[in-house]
Amino acid sequence: MLKSSVRVTSLTALCLWLLPSLAQAAEVRLTAPEAAEGFTDRLRSASLAITTAAQQEATAQDLLAAAQSDYGRLIGVLYAEGFYGGVIRIRVDGQEAASIPPLNAPDQITQIDITVERNAPFVFSTARVAPLAPKTRLPSEFAPGNRAKGDLIGEATRSGIAAWRATGHAKALVAEQTIIADHANSTLSADISLDPGPRLHFGRLLLAEESRDSNVRPERIRDIAGLPTGRRFSPDEVDEAATRLRRTGAFRSVVLTEADTPNPDGSLDITARVTDAAPRRLGFGAELASLEGLTLSGFWLHRNLFGGAERLRLDAMVGGIGGDSGGEDYRLGARYDRPATFHPDTGLYLEARIEGNDEPDYTESKVEIGGGFTRIFSEELSGEAGIAYRYSDIDDDLGQRKLQHLLFPASLTWDKRNDTLNATSGHFIEVSLTPFIGLDDKSGDGARIFADTRKFLSFGAEDRYTLAGRAQIGSVAGASAGETPADMLFYSGGAGTVRGQDYQSLGVDIAPGVTVGGRAFAGFSGEFRAMVTDKIQAVAFADTGFVGQDALGSGRGEWHSGAGFGARYFTPVGPIRVDIATPLGDKAGEDIELYIGIGQAF
Repeated sequence: MLKSSVRVTSLTALCLWLLPSLAQAAEVRLTAPEAAEGFTDRLRSASLAITTAAQQEATAQDLLAAAQSDYGRLIGVLYAEGFYGGVIRIRVDGQEAASIPPLNAPDQITQIDITVERNAPFVFSTARVAPLAPKTRLPSEFAPGNRAKGDLIGEATRSGIAAWRATGHAKALVAEQTIIADHANSTLSADISLDPGPRLHFGRLLLAEESRDSNVRPERIRDIAGLPTGRRFSPDEVDEAATRLRRTGAFRSVVLTEADTPNPDGSLDITARVTDAAPRRLGFGAELASLEGLTLSGFWLHRNLFGGAERLRLDAMVGGIGGDSGGEDYRLGARYDRPATFHPDTGLYLEARIEGNDEPDYTESKVEIGGGFTRIFSEELSGEAGIAYRYSDIDDDLGQRKLQHLLFPASLTWDKRNDTLNATSGHFIEVSLTPFIGLDDKSGDGARIFADTRKFLSFGAEDRYTLAGRAQIGSVAGASAGETPADMLFYSGGAGTVRGQDYQSLGVDIAPGVTVGGRAFAGFSGEFRAMVTDKIQAVAFADTGFVGQDALGSGRGEWHSGAGFGARYFTPVGPIRVDIATPLGDKAGEDIELYIGIGQAF
């Protein structure tokens, strides 16, 4: 019996010891008489007591500390909206929280009542920030007679300082501020005096002590940053210099800091703190289509080859594995990029590529080698232009032939998408122009132009639904089909053009049994994307494509179309895409094609 009694006593003690953790969480009630729902929501979001009470492990000491801190947090919300005569009451089990000694918290708290009375809103009697730089734009609501929101004072002050900094006054600051609340008349006087300081120009770009062991040479860091030493100071130029360094990919982090004190000659030094990124990177990709087969790709990248943030990328691809649309394709390529060549925003590139394509209507082996320059015009706009030699060995319905061309490729890209792998807003436009000159009697002179445009628009709660559209237009002028490399001509069908149609099933029949690529192409795709859960998206789509015999779509040509539906599963590396499509028109429902890949279709 004694042994059983000990067990019962021990169990009772254990239950009593567990009681605090099993106790019901404190209830927090917040009321704001005559306040709109939106304002009350802002108060709830600011309340630390509400957040703390929702945590199961919160103790009474935690709840009391949160309740006492809410006075300042809630006053901040009132001031931000122009209520300077508000009253806040916070009662912890009936006792005002401010009167409870912080080190003498009750053992248990069951209820916290928060009452916020806004009283009358204040308006500005004085709203002044001075002196102002030319063309300074203060918030339009920062004016006498308007609601005296505390946020407006800070915004106006920051705008005034930013305008002075933009004109070269890097050390502009607040010299004096006088803010007086008149509770009798419910007005607020805000008078901010600025000190612009001297106009400065850029000095040297210095390296922080911890950044001097970077694997990128100091002189190359300065070349890439392109800080305009001697020119008038501009915060935008500082941001642009940091962006140039980040864009190389050679650095994991980049921070540019202005010196606290200008130099005696009126120059302002900038200190760069950089942390190197891992110099090498590997990447792999896979895409599966029921007719085209499996495509495997990979790359190896070095981001600082010679200590000047030079990039060397080696690519390999094998496609058509197990497919029914021809044999296997392969590609081996190498590209070298050197940033900041002649200009901080201009880069040099050299590239070489060996490629073999076994397509439904032709086989082609080619070697291409060339180089040129890249240019970054802005964060969204970039371009490149170069020169290349190309050798092509082609076998198609026109016979076997070897072509040699001198190419002059140029492209311009305007990318305003919010996400390259899963865009929900913005647009993408890429235009390429490739004039070419034949180097023998079999190779013609001409030019190929191609444009790819995409537009994305989202709507609904949290942008749940997305409309995505794509248009592709291309043409080859000058040379005939037989004088032009086969893969510079146009076909339609497959994952990149018209899903549901066989890969490259639409070309140009120039004679019985003779099919070649067209010299004109137009393709249009539309998708409706809907988020089903946070990670799963349903998609419905339709594609159509046109291939014409002659340049600019003149002469004979044909259209075909396809449609289907799919799903996307979102992962950290991008959405995994699964699409099922069928042809439209006479062949509707006869064939079903399956496509699997990473990233959206476009």
